[in-house]
Amino acid sequence: MRTFLSKSGTLYCVAMPIGNPRDITLRALDILGQASLIACEDTRTAKEALGSLGIRPPRLLSYFEHNEEQRSAQILEVLQSGQDVALVSEAGTPTISDPGFRLVRACVEAGVHVVPIPGACAAVTAISASGLPTDRFLFVGFPPKKGGKFQRFLERWLMPGVTTVFYVPARKLEELITGVAARTPSADIVVARELTKTYEEFLRGKAADIMKLLAENPPRGECTVLVRPQEESEVEGDEEGSEG
Repeated sequence: MRTFLSKSGTLYCVAMPIGNPRDITLRALDILGQASLIACEDTRTAKEALGSLGIRPPRLLSYFEHNEEQRSAQILEVLQSGQDVALVSEAGTPTISDPGFRLVRACVEAGVHVVPIPGACAAVTAISASGLPTDRFLFVGFPPKKGGKFQRFLERWLMPGVTTVFYVPARKLEELITGVAARTPSADIVVARELTKTYEEFLRGKAADIMKLLAENPPRGECTVLVRPQEESEVEGDEEGSEG
């Protein structure tokens, strides 16, 4: 059993809004206002976001994919000196398809206390309003960019009776839907975009339905896509029900 260092500070993993700035918890505001250091992906956008919440942090430190190792060591030193640090991402919950895993692991290994401050997460937000079964769901994040890896990725993670959740840039959305259609054309699909924002939208249907909707209204930004391949018994039931 790992013990925590009594004199160290605490690393807080603080969830930020994913669109609507009012989706911030009171506890998150407290932590962000008290932390000695806030580690974020982009100091400029973080400063703007925090300013809109009435927070002027004493120090911001950039922490992103390509400097994780170096920054983790720096942040760990701050924590071991007894100061508290808040880890945030651009939007949503840190470490969920975002940088932060290496820092959390380093803290755990060093005996530094890590505390989650829960809040918005695009995957969970989309699932809750998708209308798809939520008893079994699988979050797989961003698919690989390369064709071969992408195809193997879909083959591995699309499972009957399980709702699989993807994060997809708008430019790759058509490729994902096409890939799903090739493997399981009867799958139920939900595309959630602009979550919590003014033009929030959910597109629901089979792959052919979604492709038609996208042709009429091409998406922008990042989308959360949920796919639920039907189980064999469900497909048989649909076929029986369609007979005249």
